[in-house]
Amino acid sequence: MTQQPHATQPSAGEQSAQRAAGTPPTPAPGLGPTPTENSWAHGGVVFAGVLMLVNGIMAIFQGISALAEDDVWARLGDYVYKVSLTGWGVIMLCLGVVAAVTGAFILRGASWARMTGIFLASLSMIAQFLFLPYQPVWSVIMIGIDFFVIWALAVYQPAKRA
Repeated sequence: MTQQPHATQPSAGEQSAQRAAGTPPTPAPGLGPTPTENSWAHGGVVFAGVLMLVNGIMAIFQGISALAEDDVWARLGDYVYKVSLTGWGVIMLCLGVVAAVTGAFILRGASWARMTGIFLASLSMIAQFLFLPYQPVWSVIMIGIDFFVIWALAVYQPAKRA
């Protein structure tokens, strides 16, 4: 039976030498994400924040157009869930405003906004599912975007400050 060599953390002198040389410090094995993984997750959260902001603005426009006139959106056949377009307009307008504000706070790095963003993207996913008879292609695209937003916000674990 052979023994595995124990991995040790770099000493304080080695860490300062690495910083002076401009190389990133080597993380200890099993102690969290590597710098590359952390930057990918951070990029995903920034992209999710932008998507939530744009999704919120688009939902505002979608709600305004549904409130403007009832003949803007054509219903494709009979559907189980029947809500008037005025009701959908109010729902989409409210979700859009809250999603746009939450997306802006996600971009600012607010920790509460990540959990709120997951909740709002889930609500948006349900609302887009119910909006399928009016705009099926748009609703499927928005469900996919909401899925990415939920994934990106759930995966991201910001580095804890020492």
